[in-house]
Amino acid sequence: MTTATPTPTTPRSSAPRLRSTRGAGQRPGTGRTRGHSADRPRRSVLLTVLTALVLLYALVPLAWLVINATKTQGDLLTSFGLWFGDSFALLTNIGQTLTYDDGIFVRWFLNTVLYVVLGAGGATLLAVLGGYGLAKFQFPGKRGVFAVVIGAVAVPGTALAVPTFLMFSQMGLTNTPWSVIIPSLISPFGLYLMWTFAAEAIPTELMEAARIDGATEARTFAQVCLPLLAPGIVTVLLFTMVATWNNYFLPLIMLKDPDWYPLTLGLNAWNAQAATAGGEAIFHLVITGSVLTIVPLVVAFLFLQRYWQSGLAAGSVKE
Repeated sequence: MTTATPTPTTPRSSAPRLRSTRGAGQRPGTGRTRGHSADRPRRSVLLTVLTALVLLYALVPLAWLVINATKTQGDLLTSFGLWFGDSFALLTNIGQTLTYDDGIFVRWFLNTVLYVVLGAGGATLLAVLGGYGLAKFQFPGKRGVFAVVIGAVAVPGTALAVPTFLMFSQMGLTNTPWSVIIPSLISPFGLYLMWTFAAEAIPTELMEAARIDGATEARTFAQVCLPLLAPGIVTVLLFTMVATWNNYFLPLIMLKDPDWYPLTLGLNAWNAQAATAGGEAIFHLVITGSVLTIVPLVVAFLFLQRYWQSGLAAGSVKE
């Protein structure tokens, strides 16, 4: 007697469904998804327009400055501001800027470099040392120091300019480079930034391991902690360097001798020269000097941005 072999049947639950091939975020009858992945973020027309406006706001003055630096004094007053003049006089303007009034522009440039190296460099060093100590060591009155630092960040520098002038006048330091360098050494924002950065960037366990291996506190800071603080140091350095390079109000009330002027004060003196009796209008040199003034800042940002960018996302990903 022959028995029939049953034919295997596919369970209904394992049969493919057409509905399951469509993603959960797709609309019925369309291939478009409602969700947006990280590779294809959602596009916002309003955000794009706002970004374009901000870009124009930032680039149009820079373009005006560069374009007008190529014009002569006559073309500067007769041509359209956002287009070139009849002659391209950029190299001639640079030469005249560097040699005008016995090369005083070069002296102003060197003064600015001096203020930045000693002022911004010293402010960065003090911020690193202070921020590291406040972040990694416990001592009585730490909360009070934190309150003082936050209060100092909230106080604008212009509010302290007059008291600083009176104090330096009593000490006989006005009209000297120290009247600009010493106030630049204090950067409450840089101290607060290094404080918060050091608290997150330096693991306490790493410092304890270095101490167990016999390293002193100075060696632990120099060889273990300092490399970890590099992005924060560069960030503070950039902030203090830009603030010192563009500082105008403090040198204005502290300095009287043009030989100690920084670039900001010197260019303003050139600009005001046309309004004085018998003064010569040299607006083309003022604009060319402004272009030469921003070149070192642009170069500094280009060379240091890789250290800056590497520290912006520090601590943002949990491992």
